[in-house]
Amino acid sequence: MIRSELLQALAKENPELRLDDVERALDTFFDEIGETLAAGGRVELRGFGAFSTRHRDGRKGRNPRTGETVEVAEKRVPYFKPGKEMRQRLNVSEE
Repeated sequence: MIRSELLQALAKENPELRLDDVERALDTFFDEIGETLAAGGRVELRGFGAFSTRHRDGRKGRNPRTGETVEVAEKRVPYFKPGKEMRQRLNVSEE
């Protein structure tokens, strides 16, 4: 699913809202998650999962085009851990 499909699904489920209102709400949702993670925080959505960041140490990498060794700086990367209900939903046995 891409962002536009998500917007359409939300608009369909909430016909009392205008499409630009749904889009503004979705933008706010994603912006808040991004800002919280950038500040070093964690976002937990019960039944869905938790967003956080993880630290990656610097390392020596390789340029695939030239084969040259390059330094890769340390960085924080986003991490998502699915909640229990999400894991169960994904692993329902089809009978």
